[in-house]
Amino acid sequence: MIDNPHLSPSEQLQVIASEIKTEGLKYDLLRKEIGKVIVGQENMVRSLLIALLADGHVLLEGVPGLAKTLAIRTLSSAVSGDFSRIQFTPDLLPADVTGTLIYQQKSEQFAVKKGPIFANFVLADEINRAPAKVQAALLEAMQERQVTIGDSTYPLPRPFLVLATQNPIEQEGTYPLPEAQVDRFMLKVFMGYPSKSEEQLILRSNVRPEGLEKISHVMNPEDLIKGKHLTRSIYLDEKVERYIVDIVDATRNPANAGISEISKYLLYGASPRASINLALAAKANAFLEQRAFVIPDDVRTVAMDVLRHRIGLNYEAEADGVKPEQIIERLLQRVEVP
Repeated sequence: MIDNPHLSPSEQLQVIASEIKTEGLKYDLLRKEIGKVIVGQENMVRSLLIALLADGHVLLEGVPGLAKTLAIRTLSSAVSGDFSRIQFTPDLLPADVTGTLIYQQKSEQFAVKKGPIFANFVLADEINRAPAKVQAALLEAMQERQVTIGDSTYPLPRPFLVLATQNPIEQEGTYPLPEAQVDRFMLKVFMGYPSKSEEQLILRSNVRPEGLEKISHVMNPEDLIKGKHLTRSIYLDEKVERYIVDIVDATRNPANAGISEISKYLLYGASPRASINLALAAKANAFLEQRAFVIPDDVRTVAMDVLRHRIGLNYEAEADGVKPEQIIERLLQRVEVP
């Protein structure tokens, strides 16, 4: 909430609501601008905006050719931000991501050469193709929002969004991310194939003589930073807080929610980081709906993307064909809504 001693809590909420309505119009315009190039994939685009507002990162899983690179490049163009793409390969080194020191023979000194991580929007393509040290270098930058090169530390630009992709089909020569690293991503989003009508529109827009539509600059990085601060100010009632905690606790202790039958499938539940990210993502969803307060539907809307990569299933679940999404659906059905 806005810290103004001269305003009552209700008056502060009204001020925030007015600002959200004004800033929310910019995000509606941003979505329409992205929609000029990205056909369908509304969930992915919305997830990118939620991650921006909640200051998180997105792990995207989908087959090649679904416009993952185009989506984040389009977003960076629409907000006048810097974009970089890192193709992860088994021979990649941490310095290829973060940067390194280069010796200048003329001056006889070392100079800093910053890596591609120094951008507002970073696409980490096929992150599971790089070894653990490279993954750790990227994820440290994501968490700390800074990079150490030599003896100096350099802050990363703001806003800062990493969209990391994984190929769900080809697993040869990959290095799966450890659970502790996957947990650092706010959202994990699955991308599916477009419908036939959507694919026809994609085809038409890509083969016309003038090419894809040009993207206009409808926002700037300062607007995104303001939106992030407004998102933090959105009111989260104590009852909704308890609802979030109950959902996350149910992933660890299903019996508390009256669904002990799923306990046999769970290896481990979501960490406290899940509760934090669920609250922040719910606030971001409320912002996109131009509300100054969170309702349970906001939590339910983002719960799948926040929790699906934070639940560990055992071999029995694999044998029975049980997926994390089925567990989460069951939890949301049984946990009492305030």
